[in-house]
Amino acid sequence: MKTLSVIGSTGSIGVQTLQVAAERGYRVAGLAAGRSADALEQQILQVRPRVAALYDETAGKVLAQKLKGVCDTQILWGEAGVCAVAALEESDLVVNAAVGISGLRPTVAALEAGKNLALANKESLVCAGDIVNALATEKGLAILPVDSEHNAIFQCLQGSREEEVERLIITASGGPFFGKKAHEIADMGPKEALKHPSWSMGAKITVDSSTMMNKGFEMIEAMHLFHVRPEQIDVVVHRESIVHSLVEFRDGSVLAQLSPPDMRLPIQYAVDYPARQYAPRKRLDLPALAKLTFFAPDEETFPAMKLCREVMERGGNLGAAVNGANEVAVAAFLAGKIPFGKIYPTVELAARSVPFLQSPTLEDIFETDRLVRAAATSML
Repeated sequence: MKTLSVIGSTGSIGVQTLQVAAERGYRVAGLAAGRSADALEQQILQVRPRVAALYDETAGKVLAQKLKGVCDTQILWGEAGVCAVAALEESDLVVNAAVGISGLRPTVAALEAGKNLALANKESLVCAGDIVNALATEKGLAILPVDSEHNAIFQCLQGSREEEVERLIITASGGPFFGKKAHEIADMGPKEALKHPSWSMGAKITVDSSTMMNKGFEMIEAMHLFHVRPEQIDVVVHRESIVHSLVEFRDGSVLAQLSPPDMRLPIQYAVDYPARQYAPRKRLDLPALAKLTFFAPDEETFPAMKLCREVMERGGNLGAAVNGANEVAVAAFLAGKIPFGKIYPTVELAARSVPFLQSPTLEDIFETDRLVRAAATSML
């Protein structure tokens, strides 16, 4: 029986991770969330972890008082508390499902503590992929991908060697604005952008899907996870969200992973790895699908992928700059402060305003994030 710690436990991936853990009979030793105190409280009472933490210090202290004498869970708070959950001695695996750069320090804390990592926080690799990979290599630890696309690639790569891989093909749903041109969506608001055609996700990642920034980030993530060159990664729009990604090998063979869109499947594969266990999930009915379609992405209407290819080529702190600016711009969009068409220009201008560093330290990454947030905020 495995023991888990779950960072970002109250978000979409975190909640589904706890469902998988309950189905599999796994113990959950630690939970950590951002600011959702009520949701974390319910999880604590249900799961009874040894330790739980809230990133919000004030809310964490209130929760500690509220649960005093009610359960034995130790309540921590702040970034240090979340990192303590990521480093719990008894955990066999840390599932990092935090959103944004806030997941980077827990990723580092888990690896420094010698924990294998099931990673759904793509920003850890977008912002600091070289640093994270170097630490995992130094410690001899595995980074297991949870995102459906990267988990699909990981499954397709089983039994193969790195030198046999020709190309990784990441699928994209195309988001709610597929087929539209820039002038048609420039004035769109959150209501339209949050209508994802396939997946039920948090607001931030759903907006990133609508701008295709999420797919750009996934390209960066794939480069770091699977140690391939930028030119070996392609994206194809697949509206049905049945083929979750593909791998082309040097002999011309292409392997794909197919399943109904359900994040519990990649979560379970990452948590159970290297075993593949029974899952009570909906099965794929190919005749009922009738057809699967594939389209080239429209990088003129959705230029975020071009910017992310530049991140892949240049490296350094550019990924952190793009991510930080994107977090600010998307938050402003969701708050109704800017229209859809202003998200990408804000991101690009702010990211290019920050001094470029070719070999940043971890602290350089966080300073880049601070600088670019200030720059992006001044542009709104």
